Amino acid sequence: ERRLPVIEKAAGPVWVVVEQLECRIQSVSLQLVGKARELADQLGVDVEAVFLGDDVERQTGEIIAAGADRVLLGEGAGLANYQPELYTEMISKLARSRSPQILLMGSTSMGRELAPLVAARLETGLTAHCIDLVLDERQILEQRIPAYGGLLSIVCPEKRPQMATVARGVFPTPEPDPARRGEVVAVAVPTDAPARVETLEVVQETLDGVPLESAAIVVVGGAGAGDAEGWRKIAKMAEALNAALGCTRPAVDEGWAGLETMVGQSGKMVSPELYIGVGLSGELQHMVGIAGARTMVAINKDIKSPVFEQVDIGVVDDCREFIPVLIEKINAYRERNLTC
Repeated sequence: ERRLPVIEKAAGPVWVVVEQLECRIQSVSLQLVGKARELADQLGVDVEAVFLGDDVERQTGEIIAAGADRVLLGEGAGLANYQPELYTEMISKLARSRSPQILLMGSTSMGRELAPLVAARLETGLTAHCIDLVLDERQILEQRIPAYGGLLSIVCPEKRPQMATVARGVFPTPEPDPARRGEVVAVAVPTDAPARVETLEVVQETLDGVPLESAAIVVVGGAGAGDAEGWRKIAKMAEALNAALGCTRPAVDEGWAGLETMVGQSGKMVSPELYIGVGLSGELQHMVGIAGARTMVAINKDIKSPVFEQVDIGVVDDCREFIPVLIEKINAYRERNLTC
Protein backbone atom coordinates (compact mmCIF):
# COMPACT_ATOMS: atom_id res chain seq x y z
CA GLU A 1 0.00 0.00 0.00
CA ARG A 2 1.44 3.35 -1.05
CA ARG A 3 1.62 5.82 1.80
CA LEU A 4 1.47 9.55 1.34
CA PRO A 5 4.64 11.36 2.40
CA VAL A 6 4.57 12.98 5.81
CA ILE A 7 4.83 16.74 5.46
CA GLU A 8 5.86 18.88 8.38
CA LYS A 9 3.03 21.04 9.62
CA ALA A 10 3.53 24.67 8.69
CA ALA A 11 3.15 27.21 11.46
CA GLY A 12 2.24 30.20 9.31
CA PRO A 13 -1.12 31.95 9.58
CA VAL A 14 -4.14 31.62 7.33
CA TRP A 15 -4.54 34.76 5.22
CA VAL A 16 -7.47 36.48 3.58
CA VAL A 17 -7.07 39.44 1.24
CA VAL A 18 -10.06 41.59 2.17
CA GLU A 19 -11.60 43.53 -0.71
CA GLN A 20 -13.27 46.90 -0.25
CA LEU A 21 -15.22 49.04 -2.68
CA GLU A 22 -15.71 52.68 -1.75
CA CYS A 23 -14.62 51.78 1.81
CA ARG A 24 -17.27 49.03 2.07
CA ILE A 25 -16.00 45.53 2.77
CA GLN A 26 -17.26 43.03 0.19
CA SER A 27 -19.35 40.21 1.65
CA VAL A 28 -17.23 37.48 0.03
CA SER A 29 -14.25 38.68 2.09
CA LEU A 30 -16.13 38.28 5.37
CA GLN A 31 -17.28 34.84 4.24
CA LEU A 32 -13.65 33.90 3.60
CA VAL A 33 -12.59 35.25 7.00
CA GLY A 34 -15.17 32.92 8.54
CA LYS A 35 -13.81 29.95 6.58
CA ALA A 36 -10.23 30.96 7.41
CA ARG A 37 -11.18 30.95 11.10
CA GLU A 38 -12.42 27.37 10.76
CA LEU A 39 -9.24 26.23 9.00
CA ALA A 40 -6.96 28.13 11.38
CA ASP A 41 -8.63 26.58 14.42
CA GLN A 42 -7.93 23.12 13.01
CA LEU A 43 -4.31 24.08 12.31
CA GLY A 44 -3.80 25.88 15.60
CA VAL A 45 -2.69 29.14 13.95
CA ASP A 46 -3.92 32.72 13.60
CA VAL A 47 -6.08 34.33 10.92
CA GLU A 48 -4.57 37.43 9.34
CA ALA A 49 -6.41 39.74 6.95
CA VAL A 50 -4.63 41.98 4.46
CA PHE A 51 -6.73 45.13 4.09
CA LEU A 52 -5.70 47.88 1.68
CA GLY A 53 -7.55 51.13 1.04
CA ASP A 54 -7.80 54.79 1.92
CA ASP A 55 -9.28 55.86 5.27
CA VAL A 56 -10.59 52.37 6.02
CA GLU A 57 -9.25 51.78 9.54
CA ARG A 58 -12.74 52.10 11.01
CA GLN A 59 -13.74 48.94 9.08
CA THR A 60 -11.08 46.77 10.74
CA GLY A 61 -13.41 46.01 13.65
CA GLU A 62 -15.81 44.32 11.23
CA ILE A 63 -13.02 42.03 10.00
CA ILE A 64 -11.96 41.12 13.53
CA ALA A 65 -15.58 40.47 14.55
CA ALA A 66 -15.84 38.02 11.63
CA GLY A 67 -12.91 35.96 12.96
CA ALA A 68 -9.57 37.62 12.19
CA ASP A 69 -6.88 37.77 14.86
CA ARG A 70 -4.86 40.42 13.07
CA VAL A 71 -5.50 42.98 10.33
CA LEU A 72 -2.52 44.07 8.24
CA LEU A 73 -3.69 47.52 7.30
CA GLY A 74 -2.27 49.54 4.43
CA GLU A 75 -3.76 53.00 3.97
CA GLY A 76 -3.07 55.70 1.45
CA ALA A 77 -4.69 57.74 -1.29
CA GLY A 78 -3.07 55.50 -3.90
CA LEU A 79 -4.90 52.48 -2.45
CA ALA A 80 -8.41 53.94 -2.60
CA ASN A 81 -9.04 52.08 -5.84
CA TYR A 82 -7.62 48.68 -6.74
CA GLN A 83 -4.23 49.04 -8.42
CA PRO A 84 -2.94 45.64 -9.61
CA GLU A 85 0.78 46.41 -9.56
CA LEU A 86 0.77 48.17 -6.20
CA TYR A 87 -1.48 45.56 -4.57
CA THR A 88 0.68 42.74 -5.96
CA GLU A 89 3.87 44.39 -4.69
CA MET A 90 2.52 44.95 -1.18
CA ILE A 91 0.84 41.55 -0.74
CA SER A 92 3.84 39.64 -2.11
CA LYS A 93 6.27 41.50 0.14
CA LEU A 94 4.10 40.89 3.20
CA ALA A 95 3.71 37.21 2.34
CA ARG A 96 7.46 36.75 2.11
CA SER A 97 7.95 38.29 5.55
CA ARG A 98 5.04 36.63 7.37
CA SER A 99 4.94 33.24 5.55
CA PRO A 100 1.21 32.44 5.44
CA GLN A 101 0.49 28.78 4.73
CA ILE A 102 -2.91 29.52 3.12
CA LEU A 103 -3.96 32.62 1.19
CA LEU A 104 -7.60 33.14 0.16
CA MET A 105 -9.17 35.75 -2.13
CA GLY A 106 -12.66 36.34 -3.45
CA SER A 107 -13.41 35.21 -6.99
CA THR A 108 -14.33 38.76 -7.99
CA SER A 109 -13.10 40.86 -10.89
CA MET A 110 -10.30 42.05 -8.61
CA GLY A 111 -9.47 38.64 -7.17
CA ARG A 112 -9.44 36.91 -10.54
CA GLU A 113 -6.68 39.31 -11.66
CA LEU A 114 -4.81 39.79 -8.41
CA ALA A 115 -4.58 36.16 -7.25
CA PRO A 116 -2.58 34.86 -10.25
CA LEU A 117 -0.31 37.91 -10.13
CA VAL A 118 0.52 37.22 -6.48
CA ALA A 119 0.85 33.46 -7.07
CA ALA A 120 3.30 34.05 -9.90
CA ARG A 121 5.33 36.48 -7.81
CA LEU A 122 5.48 33.98 -4.92
CA GLU A 123 6.09 31.02 -7.29
CA THR A 124 3.27 28.98 -5.79
CA GLY A 125 0.10 27.28 -7.00
CA LEU A 126 -3.41 28.68 -7.30
CA THR A 127 -6.81 27.00 -7.64
CA ALA A 128 -9.62 29.20 -8.96
CA HIS A 129 -13.39 29.04 -8.37
CA CYS A 130 -13.26 26.60 -5.44
CA ILE A 131 -16.54 25.41 -4.00
CA ASP A 132 -15.07 23.87 -0.84
CA LEU A 133 -11.87 24.00 1.20
CA VAL A 134 -10.95 21.25 3.68
CA LEU A 135 -7.82 19.93 5.35
CA ASP A 136 -6.71 16.37 4.58
CA GLU A 137 -5.12 13.96 7.05
CA ARG A 138 -1.76 15.66 6.50
CA GLN A 139 -3.34 19.07 7.16
CA ILE A 140 -2.78 20.08 3.56
CA LEU A 141 -5.51 22.19 1.99
CA GLU A 142 -7.80 20.31 -0.38
CA GLN A 143 -9.16 22.82 -2.87
CA ARG A 144 -12.29 21.36 -4.44
CA ILE A 145 -13.69 22.36 -7.82
CA PRO A 146 -16.38 20.83 -10.08
CA ALA A 147 -14.82 18.76 -12.87
CA TYR A 148 -15.66 15.75 -15.03
CA GLY A 149 -19.19 15.56 -13.66
CA GLY A 150 -18.01 15.45 -10.03
CA LEU A 151 -15.66 17.13 -7.61
CA LEU A 152 -11.90 17.30 -8.12
CA SER A 153 -9.58 17.89 -5.15
CA ILE A 154 -6.40 19.84 -5.86
CA VAL A 155 -3.54 20.07 -3.38
CA CYS A 156 -0.30 22.03 -3.28
CA PRO A 157 1.93 19.81 -1.10
CA GLU A 158 5.24 21.62 -1.49
CA LYS A 159 4.81 25.31 -2.27
CA ARG A 160 3.50 27.92 0.17
CA PRO A 161 1.20 29.68 0.48
CA GLN A 162 -1.57 27.41 -0.75
CA MET A 163 -3.75 29.83 -2.72
CA ALA A 164 -7.41 29.66 -3.72
CA THR A 165 -10.18 31.96 -4.94
CA VAL A 166 -13.79 31.44 -3.88
CA ALA A 167 -16.96 33.11 -5.12
CA ARG A 168 -19.46 34.99 -3.02
CA GLY A 169 -22.06 32.72 -1.44
CA VAL A 170 -20.02 29.51 -1.38
CA PHE A 171 -19.47 29.89 2.37
CA PRO A 172 -21.91 31.47 4.83
CA THR A 173 -21.32 34.93 6.23
CA PRO A 174 -20.17 34.44 9.84
CA GLU A 175 -22.21 35.87 12.68
CA PRO A 176 -20.16 38.84 13.89
CA ASP A 177 -18.82 38.66 17.42
CA PRO A 178 -18.42 42.25 18.68
CA ALA A 179 -16.63 40.94 21.78
CA ARG A 180 -13.71 39.56 19.75
CA ARG A 181 -10.44 41.39 20.15
CA GLY A 182 -7.72 41.58 17.56
CA GLU A 183 -4.64 43.50 16.52
CA VAL A 184 -4.32 46.09 13.77
CA VAL A 185 -0.82 46.27 12.28
CA ALA A 186 0.05 49.25 10.09
CA VAL A 187 1.70 48.32 6.79
CA ALA A 188 3.99 50.73 4.98
CA VAL A 189 2.81 51.79 1.53
CA PRO A 190 5.74 51.95 -0.92
CA THR A 191 6.21 55.21 -2.77
CA ASP A 192 8.39 53.75 -5.50
CA ALA A 193 6.18 50.82 -6.55
CA PRO A 194 5.55 50.39 -10.29
CA ALA A 195 2.47 52.22 -11.51
CA ARG A 196 1.94 51.74 -15.22
CA VAL A 197 -1.83 52.07 -14.70
CA GLU A 198 -3.53 55.08 -13.15
CA THR A 199 -7.21 55.27 -12.22
CA LEU A 200 -8.62 58.49 -13.63
CA GLU A 201 -12.32 57.90 -13.06
CA VAL A 202 -14.62 55.22 -11.68
CA VAL A 203 -18.04 54.84 -13.31
CA GLN A 204 -20.55 52.59 -11.59
CA GLU A 205 -22.45 50.31 -13.95
CA THR A 206 -26.22 50.48 -13.65
CA LEU A 207 -27.87 47.11 -14.19
CA ASP A 208 -31.48 46.74 -15.28
CA GLY A 209 -33.88 44.45 -13.45
CA VAL A 210 -33.60 42.68 -10.11
CA PRO A 211 -30.04 42.02 -8.80
CA LEU A 212 -29.20 38.31 -8.93
CA GLU A 213 -27.50 38.18 -5.55
CA SER A 214 -30.48 39.51 -3.58
CA ALA A 215 -33.43 38.21 -5.63
CA ALA A 216 -36.06 36.00 -4.00
CA ILE A 217 -36.81 34.43 -7.40
CA VAL A 218 -34.14 33.66 -10.00
CA VAL A 219 -34.81 32.49 -13.55
CA VAL A 220 -31.81 31.06 -15.42
CA GLY A 221 -31.92 30.34 -19.14
CA GLY A 222 -29.67 28.05 -21.14
CA ALA A 223 -29.06 26.76 -24.64
CA GLY A 224 -32.62 25.41 -24.83
CA ALA A 225 -33.81 28.95 -25.55
CA GLY A 226 -32.80 28.15 -29.11
CA ASP A 227 -32.38 31.65 -30.43
CA ALA A 228 -32.71 35.33 -29.51
CA GLU A 229 -36.50 35.18 -29.73
CA GLY A 230 -36.57 32.21 -27.35
CA TRP A 231 -34.34 34.15 -24.97
CA ARG A 232 -36.73 37.11 -25.06
CA LYS A 233 -39.51 34.78 -23.93
CA ILE A 234 -37.44 33.69 -20.94
CA ALA A 235 -36.75 37.34 -20.12
CA LYS A 236 -40.49 38.10 -20.27
CA MET A 237 -41.18 35.24 -17.87
CA ALA A 238 -38.62 36.64 -15.42
CA GLU A 239 -40.24 40.06 -15.72
CA ALA A 240 -43.70 38.61 -15.07
CA LEU A 241 -42.39 36.92 -11.92
CA ASN A 242 -40.43 40.02 -10.82
CA ALA A 243 -37.43 37.70 -10.86
CA ALA A 244 -33.75 38.22 -11.57
CA LEU A 245 -32.63 36.83 -14.92
CA GLY A 246 -29.45 34.77 -15.09
CA CYS A 247 -27.87 32.57 -17.72
CA THR A 248 -25.49 29.70 -18.39
CA ARG A 249 -22.37 29.83 -20.57
CA PRO A 250 -24.12 28.98 -23.90
CA ALA A 251 -26.37 32.04 -23.56
CA VAL A 252 -23.30 34.24 -23.11
CA ASP A 253 -21.54 32.63 -26.07
CA GLU A 254 -24.58 33.23 -28.29
CA GLY A 255 -24.74 36.88 -27.25
CA TRP A 256 -28.20 36.62 -25.67
CA ALA A 257 -26.97 37.63 -22.20
CA GLY A 258 -23.98 39.35 -20.61
CA LEU A 259 -21.20 37.59 -18.73
CA GLU A 260 -22.16 39.48 -15.56
CA THR A 261 -25.43 37.50 -15.40
CA MET A 262 -23.86 34.03 -15.63
CA VAL A 263 -24.70 31.76 -12.69
CA GLY A 264 -22.39 28.94 -11.72
CA GLN A 265 -18.84 28.00 -10.84
CA SER A 266 -17.23 30.79 -12.88
CA GLY A 267 -20.13 33.20 -12.46
CA LYS A 268 -22.37 34.23 -9.58
CA MET A 269 -23.63 32.18 -6.65
CA VAL A 270 -27.29 32.75 -5.78
CA SER A 271 -29.53 31.57 -2.92
CA PRO A 272 -33.12 32.43 -3.90
CA GLU A 273 -36.35 31.18 -2.41
CA LEU A 274 -37.31 29.93 -5.89
CA TYR A 275 -35.02 28.95 -8.77
CA ILE A 276 -36.36 28.17 -12.25
CA GLY A 277 -33.94 26.68 -14.76
CA VAL A 278 -35.14 26.96 -18.35
CA GLY A 279 -33.66 24.96 -21.22
CA LEU A 280 -30.53 23.85 -19.40
CA SER A 281 -29.08 20.40 -18.79
CA GLY A 282 -27.99 20.71 -15.16
CA GLU A 283 -24.22 20.53 -15.55
CA LEU A 284 -22.40 20.59 -12.21
CA GLN A 285 -20.56 23.79 -13.14
CA HIS A 286 -23.93 25.56 -13.15
CA MET A 287 -25.70 23.70 -10.36
CA VAL A 288 -23.06 24.61 -7.76
CA GLY A 289 -24.09 28.21 -8.29
CA ILE A 290 -27.65 27.59 -7.09
CA ALA A 291 -26.89 25.13 -4.29
CA GLY A 292 -28.44 27.50 -1.74
CA ALA A 293 -31.84 27.71 -3.50
CA ARG A 294 -34.78 26.63 -1.35
CA THR A 295 -37.06 25.34 -4.13
CA MET A 296 -35.77 24.37 -7.58
CA VAL A 297 -37.81 23.98 -10.78
CA ALA A 298 -36.59 22.89 -14.23
CA ILE A 299 -38.24 23.24 -17.64
CA ASN A 300 -36.72 21.04 -20.34
CA LYS A 301 -38.19 19.11 -23.29
CA ASP A 302 -35.76 16.20 -22.79
CA ILE A 303 -37.22 13.90 -20.16
CA LYS A 304 -33.80 12.26 -19.75
CA SER A 305 -32.04 15.52 -18.94
CA PRO A 306 -29.84 15.21 -15.81
CA VAL A 307 -31.35 18.43 -14.45
CA PHE A 308 -34.52 16.58 -13.47
CA GLU A 309 -32.54 14.48 -10.99
CA GLN A 310 -31.43 17.61 -9.14
CA VAL A 311 -34.58 19.72 -8.79
CA ASP A 312 -37.76 19.58 -6.75
CA ILE A 313 -40.19 20.07 -9.65
CA GLY A 314 -39.67 19.18 -13.31
CA VAL A 315 -41.68 20.34 -16.32
CA VAL A 316 -41.14 18.30 -19.50
CA ASP A 317 -42.01 20.65 -22.36
CA ASP A 318 -40.48 22.91 -24.98
CA CYS A 319 -39.79 26.09 -23.06
CA ARG A 320 -40.64 28.23 -26.11
CA GLU A 321 -44.17 26.82 -26.10
CA PHE A 322 -44.60 26.50 -22.35
CA ILE A 323 -43.44 29.98 -21.32
CA PRO A 324 -46.15 32.04 -23.14
CA VAL A 325 -48.85 29.90 -21.47
CA LEU A 326 -47.17 30.30 -18.07
CA ILE A 327 -46.96 34.08 -18.50
CA GLU A 328 -50.69 34.20 -19.29
CA LYS A 329 -51.47 32.23 -16.12
CA ILE A 330 -49.20 34.48 -14.02
CA ASN A 331 -50.83 37.64 -15.35
CA ALA A 332 -54.35 36.22 -14.88
CA TYR A 333 -53.54 35.22 -11.30
CA ARG A 334 -52.15 38.67 -10.58
CA GLU A 335 -55.23 40.40 -12.03
CA ARG A 336 -57.59 38.26 -9.94
CA ASN A 337 -55.72 39.09 -6.76
CA LEU A 338 -55.59 42.79 -7.55
CA THR A 339 -59.37 42.94 -8.02
CA CYS A 340 -60.18 41.08 -4.80
